[in-house]
Amino acid sequence: MDVRVTRYDHPDARKLDAEVQVEYAERYGDGDLTHMDAAHFDPPHGLYLIAYDTDGTPVASGGWRSQERSEEGYEDGDAEIKRMFVVRAARGRGLARRILAALEDSAREAGRVRMVLETGLEQPEAIALYTSSGYTPVTKFGYYRFEETSRCYAKLLTDATNATGTTNATGSTGTTGLTDGLTNGLTGAPVGP
Repeated sequence: MDVRVTRYDHPDARKLDAEVQVEYAERYGDGDLTHMDAAHFDPPHGLYLIAYDTDGTPVASGGWRSQERSEEGYEDGDAEIKRMFVVRAARGRGLARRILAALEDSAREAGRVRMVLETGLEQPEAIALYTSSGYTPVTKFGYYRFEETSRCYAKLLTDATNATGTTNATGSTGTTGLTDGLTNGLTGAPVGP
């Protein structure tokens, strides 16, 4: 599996986004109407990843974008997860968990305070992934904050005790190593520590 940093407007990102929109429509009756722009995911204010199968087929994606306190309910220092998606044929291989960990590492390294996300009751597998990864329910925010079936989660990324070498708020003492082997799809350079 090859995980690459790409732009959100890359043709493979658009292909996966079209697939996830179909799945949203199947589950909710409509696609995700949240406004997103490719520039939202440009480092250091965000990151967009695509996982490719051994034959070069894009099979999974995920990104984060910086958010600050707003009337939509975001807080200063938020890193909002968007477009976490794995194609049906590639599910069950741990791709979403690998991408999620890489996104968390990237957001932490960019100085973000917490990861936040919106999902919904029609995505129980997403809720299971996030809760098993340390995310907890929070007050609703974002485009769907008034929707009854919307659910919002967050996970602190801050490391208030790292200077002493003790365990941080994420339950680790440093980067997870899951960003090892990531490549920048634009330059081919390695990504991560």
